Amino acid sequence: MFGKDKNNAENTTEKRFVVKTTEAVDDLGQYSIVVDQVTGVHYLQTWVGAGSSITPLLDAQGRVVIEHHPNN
Repeated sequence: MFGKDKNNAENTTEKRFVVKTTEAVDDLGQYSIVVDQVTGVHYLQTWVGAGSSITPLLDAQGRVVIEHHPNN
């Protein structure tokens, strides 16, 4: 039950989370789209002043953006 899973991201050389894009917005901060390579879920990560946050990225219908890969 608590043994190491051979499919666990820790056991691979690939990074689980990949920064897809980063953008600096004047007077607001920095924004990045981070993709979970295992689930395909996109997250919006923000840095504003001394604070930061991360939340799932939503499409126009309010659904979580998921990037499907052929091997998932």
